[in-house]
Amino acid sequence: MDENESIVQTRGLTRVYRLGPTEVVALRGVDLRIARREFVSIVGRSGSGKSTLLHLLGCLDRPTAGTVWLEGIDVTALPRRRLPAIRRQKVGFVFQQFNLLPHLTALENVTLPLRYSDVGAREGRRRAQDLLDQVGLGGRLAHRPAELSGGEQQRVALARSLINRPAIVLADEPTGEVDTRTAAEIVALLRDLNRTAGQTFIIVSHDPLVAAATDRTLSLQDGQITADELHLTTFPNA
Repeated sequence: MDENESIVQTRGLTRVYRLGPTEVVALRGVDLRIARREFVSIVGRSGSGKSTLLHLLGCLDRPTAGTVWLEGIDVTALPRRRLPAIRRQKVGFVFQQFNLLPHLTALENVTLPLRYSDVGAREGRRRAQDLLDQVGLGGRLAHRPAELSGGEQQRVALARSLINRPAIVLADEPTGEVDTRTAAEIVALLRDLNRTAGQTFIIVSHDPLVAAATDRTLSLQDGQITADELHLTTFPNA
């Protein structure tokens, strides 16, 4: 796939949920293109469809109608049994709730996704150590989540999302559980990883400062993209 081609593309993406006799339209025919190496935010009020869109892009859900392509693969045409492999190979996830296992160390939490891959234990440990070094936690490998601050836990979660070397990282409110200073540090780290590793980052956030730190902001309202803004700004220093 050419570097200039879209790494993510949707066409007519629609998601309707049924709650008893009621239909809730979360997305309404979304057309979207995101290029390789882009650093993109998705913003909108609660209920606008942001998380629904992220879940569809990450193959965590399937659309009611429309198509999603990831690196040229029409993932909506694949059987459900193929989607876990697509997620492992192509997508990393960072959530607002860190979702770390409390009984595992930072190193063990980061290597956890490799249990479902063909990466050997020694290589997995090396990758995890390198990633924890990159996120500033090289000295905290043996610490469990309860021994880490919220910002440190989010850094562990970020390292975990990168362990399979995904082309795309999807972050759902990655700064929602941390203070403003730590949020600045987290977003600066995401930006640095985007630049150095060349991965595409798509970040859902309510925080206008987070959105302003990205190169492009998509605004969602009532399940539709209402604005697509390009901007090159710098997140305030922590």
